[in-house]
Formats: sequence, structure tokens, C-alpha cells
Amino acid sequence: MIQIEPLKQLLRALIILFICALINTSCTDHEGPQTPDAGSYPADVVNSWLTMQLKLSQAMPGPPPIAARRFAYAGIALYESIVPGLVGYQSIAPQLNGLPALPKISTGMSYYWPASANAALAEMNRSLFPAITAARKASVDSLEAANWALYLPKSSAAELERSAAFGKEIAASILAWAKTDGYDNTTPYQLVPGAEHWVPTPPAFAAAILSNWGANRLIVSNSDANAPQGAPMAYSEDPASPYFAQAKEVYDISQSLTGEQKIIATFWPDNSWHNVLSQILAIEKPKLDVAAVAFTQLGIAMSDASVSLLKEKYFYNTVRPVTYIRSVMNKPAWNTLIPTPPHPEYPSGHAVISSAAAQTLTRLFGENYHYTDTPYNLVGFSPRSFNSFNEAAAEAAISRVYAGIHYRKTCEVSLIHGKIIADNIAQKLKFKP
Repeated sequence: MIQIEPLKQLLRALIILFICALINTSCTDHEGPQTPDAGSYPADVVNSWLTMQLKLSQAMPGPPPIAARRFAYAGIALYESIVPGLVGYQSIAPQLNGLPALPKISTGMSYYWPASANAALAEMNRSLFPAITAARKASVDSLEAANWALYLPKSSAAELERSAAFGKEIAASILAWAKTDGYDNTTPYQLVPGAEHWVPTPPAFAAAILSNWGANRLIVSNSDANAPQGAPMAYSEDPASPYFAQAKEVYDISQSLTGEQKIIATFWPDNSWHNVLSQILAIEKPKLDVAAVAFTQLGIAMSDASVSLLKEKYFYNTVRPVTYIRSVMNKPAWNTLIPTPPHPEYPSGHAVISSAAAQTLTRLFGENYHYTDTPYNLVGFSPRSFNSFNEAAAEAAISRVYAGIHYRKTCEVSLIHGKIIADNIAQKLKFKP
């Protein structure tokens, strides 16, 4: 005898599976209404907050690792504030190092996803830049309000409030997690004896900075696996040694810098790759999903690259060229073109971070992507054009040689270091199931 009830249950199950296939998503991966897809919105909210965060970075400057950390956490909050509405995407929270479970949306309720992103990024910027002026804080409030006003004709007040509340909850969770990564360790650095080791450099002879940053928690576990390139060139004061030769090269270059080399040396005061992203988004005009993923993946790659490079810097504690050239090469009046940052020479921060950024952008937007970089923080500098992101990273690396603060070999191996980190993150971090 045919059992009717099991057949009805099977039919219901097949109907549910058919509906899920039609909307190209998993019924268990997303809660609440599936339309409109969050990825169908323009990326205007990302563009507006990316511009704001660059302005805040300029107003509250700091070493590139600090800026990279801020962008990384802001990007994660952005992505997680919209991912419940992104068809075909998944939360990356379970893939991140030690991030607890995040808030959920309310089942069966509708959300206006740009409003969620707007609220999340507003909260992140308020917290990540605590020392900005009252005027800058007001600009954050104004941007949040201006975006809100744009959403009012497109959504109900209740939906907007619900969306913003979810974005704020996500931001609060990400900020609580960020506070436990070790960034606030201010244990003073103790100088290591020996002529081969770092000492404070002119003109300021400032104390070492970020000496504990290398112990920070990586955002993606083991993202720097096999990335460090081993020990630097063996120290020697012998004029016939390779070490002496690399220092002499830095000195010789400094004596005959071309105008172009001086421009390159001073064009890269920081690792402004999020400014590059901002310009790419303005050209490509992607949807919200693509912009959010790019913002997030770029920030994570740069932040983890910063942790990895500083771990290596303070492990090897290598002396800077200015110290060696002045003392060993007996050039006491020699100066670098730009001040030497107060931390050890090897590896090169610009090369590691720029390579990680360039490789990430290459994966996202393709090889041989021609673009023109207009700096957001340099007055009087002409834009520079590049045939690829990796070409730009190579220029950022060699700029440190022209500036007199790194050796050529350091920059070359540091580019490899950063590229491996970016590839590791791209392979480990899955935005889509």
C-alpha cells in the first residue's frame, strides 16, 4: 500500500530545494528575506567611508602598521554587516583568528544593507580614531547622517533603524575582538649589544617603535607561513665584504640621485594602498559586494603583513644604513634623503606591505592593471602611472633605497615576503562557499 504522508513530505522537500536553487542560495546560510540581494546595491557607501577613513588617517597619522590595522578591522565590520544579505557569499568570521560568534539578523525581517554598512563603518571610524579633533568627529557624524538621508526615500524608517542597529552590533563585536590582538603592548624596547644591531638614528634619535607589534595576533591564522625569507646578509665591516658593498651602494646612489629618483623616494611616505583602491573603485564602479570584499581582503593582507614584518625586524635587529655609513664607512656628516624610521632595517616595511597589497589587488582586479595614482596626502606631487600593481610595489620598495634607509637586497626579498602573505590569505579566506 502506498503511504501518502511520506510522499507529501518528500514533495514538500523537493519544492523547498527547487526554490532554493532558483534564488541561487542556501536556505540555511541566509536568514530573512533574500531580496534584494545586498550585492545589487552600488558601492557608494563603501566609497564614501573609504574617503573618510583616508582623511582621518591623514589627520591622525601614524606608522603604516597602525593604519593597516584600522583598515583591516573596518573592512571586516563592513563585510559582516552586509553578508547576511549577500547571495552566494558566507561570513568569514569562523575563518578569522579567535573571532567569537557575531550577532545575527532577525529571521523574517527586511534589511536595507547600505544602511547597515553605513552604521558599522561610522562606529568603526569613531572608535579607531579616538584622538581626532571635534571638527573631524563632526565630519564622521555628518557623513553618517548624509548617507542616512539618501536612504530615507528608498526604505522605511523601521527598516533603516533595524539595519543600522545590526551594523552597530557588528561593529561593537569587531571592536571588542580587536582590543584583544595585543596592539596596546607598550613594553619598552631594550637595545641589543653589538655593532650589527639597531640603535636610534639621526636626526631625532627616537626610541624604537612598534617593538611588540610582531607579537600581535594575526587576523588569519598562519597567514605568514613560509613568507619570511630567512636571515639578512651577514654583518661585516670588511671593505671587501658583500655587506660593505651593499652599504656603499646606498651611499653611492645618494651622491648622484636623479630628479626622478628623488621624486620616487618622497612619493611613498606611507603605504597608501587604500587610496589606490579608492581610485580603482571610482573607475570600475563595482557593486557593494565586490567593493566590500576588496576593502576587507586588502586590509587584512596589509595588517597581517605588518605583524609578520615587525616580528622579523625585532628578531634580527639589524643596523640601519645611516649608522653603518657614518661609523664604519667614516662618513659622519652623511644623511638620508628622508628620516629613517625608528626600527630595525630588515625586512623592509614598505616592500613587505606594498607587495602584500599589490598581490591582493592583482588577484582582485587582474594582472597588468594600468592605473594612475593621485596621492591623497602629498601637496604638489604629480600623479604617477603604473602598468600593474606589482610594478607599483616594486617602485615603493626601491624608493627606500633611493631614500637611503634600506639595502637593495632587503627590498628584493621583502617583496617576496609580502607576496606570499597575500597568497596565503587569498587561499585561506573564502568569501564564497
